[in-house]
Amino acid sequence: MATIADWLGAACLVAGALLGLAAAIGVLRFPDALSRMHAATKPQVLGVLLLLLGIALRLRSPADLGMVLLVAVFQLATAPVAAQMIGRAAYRSGRLDRGLLDADELAERGPGGGSAGPA
Repeated sequence: MATIADWLGAACLVAGALLGLAAAIGVLRFPDALSRMHAATKPQVLGVLLLLLGIALRLRSPADLGMVLLVAVFQLATAPVAAQMIGRAAYRSGRLDRGLLDADELAERGPGGGSAGPA
């Protein structure tokens, strides 16, 4: 049974590394901020989770599993926030092609997409 877990762990490590590589290539090669934001979050998070699963399958100690779980929770909590901030900064600075947006909910708020004024 340990041999099967080791092989599954190795497969998860390789798959996670390949997804991380794909995310890095996407960040370098995609033309606009929104595409880069997508490449920096979606495959990267799945890649990190696969790496953590591979590590958990290889280590199998309760203390190590707790630490791996904690890293996974923090990764899932911070990546969407970082993507939101990157997207918002790109929108406010005008560094994105507005033609790529399906809907622009922030257009009515003014040129920077900030708040319309005091509430």
